[in-house]
Amino acid sequence: MKKIYALLFLVFYLASCEPQSNKEPEINSNIVPSPAVINYSIIKLYPHDTSSYSQGLIWHNNQLYESTGMEKESKLLEVALNSGKALRKLALPDNEFGEGITLLNNKIYQLTYTNHLVHVYDLKTFKKIQEFEWPYEGWGITNNGTHLIISTGGSNLYMVNPTSFKIEKTIGVSDNNGYIANLNELEFIEGFIYANQYMTDYILKIDPLSGSVVGRIDFKNLLKEAGAIYDPRSIDAGYVLNGIAYNPATKNIYITGKRWPTLFEIKLSQ
Repeated sequence: MKKIYALLFLVFYLASCEPQSNKEPEINSNIVPSPAVINYSIIKLYPHDTSSYSQGLIWHNNQLYESTGMEKESKLLEVALNSGKALRKLALPDNEFGEGITLLNNKIYQLTYTNHLVHVYDLKTFKKIQEFEWPYEGWGITNNGTHLIISTGGSNLYMVNPTSFKIEKTIGVSDNNGYIANLNELEFIEGFIYANQYMTDYILKIDPLSGSVVGRIDFKNLLKEAGAIYDPRSIDAGYVLNGIAYNPATKNIYITGKRWPTLFEIKLSQ
């Protein structure tokens, strides 16, 4: 028995005498980097109708289109940029709460919040030409030229066939801290999805292939920088930043908020 103990001791002793490895510890290549900070500059200010509970913006052929929310107040608008006044308006039924809009193939798609309806209008006439059912809440909508991209207030974005309105792909959106909640108004800009994060001052830049948030713009000082007399959120906490429209000619974006007095033309520093 003593021989066995001696043999075991020798084995452990020799193992402890093995030379230590000089190799550096491996770096975990799966670490997700924080989103890049994207800076901005204010190019110009325009008036915005404070009665508009802004849910979505589109810039197309030098014209601004806006969707507004709230029951008995929801509309689709064509807006004069320099005055903020409506050139055309189409009211939704009183029981419907309008949400985001996008334009694809000369059709405007407008979501509703909890009515589970999507209205499709002819761009030139604002005549309603089609209606789809949507199983979730409607928040934001944009398109990549082929598919509609829809947010529902969570961390998922849905790639939807514009003809059948069937979901063809789901994208989970996350950053280095995990999944992102409250994705709202959307805009597709040069291969990336930009999203308002509801109840924050952030617009997020999202890689549509991976769902990763690769950039973040913080607009918490936007109203102050513009010399705003008041912050709409002092009236109602829900009067937050919302609405993104991209002008491909200037590569600037237009942004505003719910019942905000100002619409901003912004240049991003990528």
